[in-house]
Amino acid sequence: MSVDIAEKAVDFILSQKSFLENDSVDFEFIGGEPTLEMDLIDHICDYLKVEMFRLDHPWFNMYRVGFTTNGLTYHTDKVQSFIEKNRKHLDITITIDGTSRKHNINRVYPNGSGSYNDVVKNIPKWIEQFPSCSTKVTVSSEDIPFIKESVIHLFELGIPGIHINVVFENVWKDGDDRLFEQQLIDIADYIIDNNRYTQECSFFSEYIGKPIPLSKNNNWCGAGHMLSVDAAGNLYPCTRFAQYSLRSKKALVIGNIKDGINQNLLRPFLALDRTTQSPQKCLECEVASGCAWCQGENYDSAQTDTIYQRSTAICLMHKARVRANNYYWNKLYRKLEVEGRREEYEQNKREVKSEIC
Repeated sequence: MSVDIAEKAVDFILSQKSFLENDSVDFEFIGGEPTLEMDLIDHICDYLKVEMFRLDHPWFNMYRVGFTTNGLTYHTDKVQSFIEKNRKHLDITITIDGTSRKHNINRVYPNGSGSYNDVVKNIPKWIEQFPSCSTKVTVSSEDIPFIKESVIHLFELGIPGIHINVVFENVWKDGDDRLFEQQLIDIADYIIDNNRYTQECSFFSEYIGKPIPLSKNNNWCGAGHMLSVDAAGNLYPCTRFAQYSLRSKKALVIGNIKDGINQNLLRPFLALDRTTQSPQKCLECEVASGCAWCQGENYDSAQTDTIYQRSTAICLMHKARVRANNYYWNKLYRKLEVEGRREEYEQNKREVKSEIC
């Protein structure tokens, strides 16, 4: 992205009255690898702050900047200088997939060598600078045998939050769900037996695996309620609709920073809800809560150019997660009851929830 396009994108966003209904804003830089364009990101952030001050904009001091990095250049002077300058409004996630053998399956240099050793050395500095940080681990079929060892490894590295999800694409093989379930049960045993249940592992939640009443008809995905700008100044309902993110469909452009947003192209996204895109089996599913979907993947995998055909490729994987999740909570609460600590645990949860609210 050129500096000119970047500044015009900021100007466009700050001028949109429809956006100003929000009390605050997140600016997310998405690559490729964002730190390869650290100079540009630094310039955009400086420009953004100056313009919000000049305009007496309601988002001045009510904004966040963030990006997810592979962590290879985290230690460099350029990245560290940016962090020091923007720390109060900054979120950075380093993606480390777990143990070296899991991480190095997909995260390799052009010569084929793995990047794990160069990433892991930057983790202590990252945790020091962002004490409530979390990493995101993505699981596909070939990763399943390494899930348990990777979660344990990430805990041992001291990362406070481990956010894990399976890919939405249809990459799953027969039996993957059972292997997945066993890995999660093994993780549950490790977490509970080693009293690590106060740390966050997103595989386990008390709010998943229940029916969803039809009255709760909200869309899972936020596409259409966010805005993505590419290097040419084109606008998308989410970066997942840009051409480089799609396998089989053409990019879905909803406007540009010169002419604005085409509301007719945006309208289908604003009308999305759960019932209009889900097959009947999903609406009647007894464990529907927590089953996610990606609007971009729905579009990419649909038989036509529609965003109203929900992909259900993760159905068996979600059900496997629910079974393991039930195992986790049953075991945890039995342990707490035996130790006489359940009331203490519940009180701590209420306090944490109150702080978040």
